[in-house]
Amino acid sequence: MSFLEDESSDDGTGARSQLESYVFSCELSSEVPFYTFQGDEEENLEHFLELRTICLGEGAKEENNVVEVTAMNHQGKKIAVPVANLHISCLPMVSLGEFELMAPVTLRLKSGSGPVTVSGLHLVASENNDESEASDEDEDSEEEMPSIKPAKKKQKL
Repeated sequence: MSFLEDESSDDGTGARSQLESYVFSCELSSEVPFYTFQGDEEENLEHFLELRTICLGEGAKEENNVVEVTAMNHQGKKIAVPVANLHISCLPMVSLGEFELMAPVTLRLKSGSGPVTVSGLHLVASENNDESEASDEDEDSEEEMPSIKPAKKKQKL
């Protein structure tokens, strides 16, 4: 399940998160052995690469084609991990499900000559800050409520 599944959410602070997705694809070969996915350097935007499939292309040779992904781990350090070892006769394609990585991500054909096609989604998460609208709504609701007066105490006779 994707941690960015909801297109918008409201956490009560007035900030809304919006998610846009775009088709992603790149081809790795002996001529172009790596591809680096980077998002725009805009504020309030986060870019993710959701890998879905890695498959051998037409003309692939009888050899192992190893695809490696380099990205940041939870400690902020770069780590390289092989994610597919494809061979035309026994495993020409692998499905990764919803394998999400935060940009920047480098895909590399570590061994083999390809062609290997990597496909998935480019996800862009943005935060819209609606604090001014939320504070206006709060002020309006306070004005509509009648003032509360203390109850009068009955005196004993």
